[in-house]
Amino acid sequence: MESAPVKLVRNGFRSYRFSKNLSKTFSYAILIIMAALMLLPFVWMLSASLKLDKDVFGFPIEWIPEVPQWSNYARIWTQIPFLTFFANTAKLTVIITFLQLLTSSLAGYAFAKLNFKGRDFVFLAYIASIAIPWQSYMVPQFIMMRRLNLFDTHLALILLQAFSAFGVFLMRQFFISIPNDLIEAARIDGLSEYGIYYRIMLPLSKPALATLTIFTFVFVWNDFMGPLIYLNSESLKTIQLGLRLFIQQYSADYALIMAASLVSLVPVVILFLSFQRFFVEGIATTGVKG
Repeated sequence: MESAPVKLVRNGFRSYRFSKNLSKTFSYAILIIMAALMLLPFVWMLSASLKLDKDVFGFPIEWIPEVPQWSNYARIWTQIPFLTFFANTAKLTVIITFLQLLTSSLAGYAFAKLNFKGRDFVFLAYIASIAIPWQSYMVPQFIMMRRLNLFDTHLALILLQAFSAFGVFLMRQFFISIPNDLIEAARIDGLSEYGIYYRIMLPLSKPALATLTIFTFVFVWNDFMGPLIYLNSESLKTIQLGLRLFIQQYSADYALIMAASLVSLVPVVILFLSFQRFFVEGIATTGVKG
């Protein structure tokens, strides 16, 4: 027979394991409920995109349409030049994302690993620009672009968004976490600063680059105010401006708007799923040191 102390320990262990499993089950249940609530609008969007416009706001909600209107996804390509808008958005997003990765990583490396006079002051002054509302310098920017004859061109948006104070801050914080001994060893071996940046810093900064890629891609892809201000020709407009064409003077075709919105989400979802592992790692490691 087991002694009393042994029984007490075994019962205590079982009680601890039960409470731990109960706590974990409760946490998972809360997370599942929160995830369902967050996904509910997207489920409604999918449901609405497969309905006739008159049935979109019907109550009670018919989550699974009796007769799905798959033709809505064909109409969005013919009713407006949606393919042109899609191509314009992809063009701007890819170019701006690449330029922000390039400029932010170069500036971040300089602020993190190079010693020059006024480095910290310049960095703080540049980062302080994040706190300035865009609306306060929106008009001067527009006047400058118009005087440069860049109004109604994609180049205006590219030049204005090619640099990011947030991106510089993100990259600098990650580069600081890389040991200086590694940089000094590369310099002793005769590697130039550009060589160190390209051969050492960039390969080690994949999490931070992936994080910045996702943030920049999503921002530019969903940008509405920038294209609204600087783009006037229909052949240059983006998806976000194109969605407004489904809104007529007195009504809006919400079924087509939902269908077009879902199609526009596909590249963002694909990008996030592709970079998810690096994104989580980048969020966890960036900003630890500073």
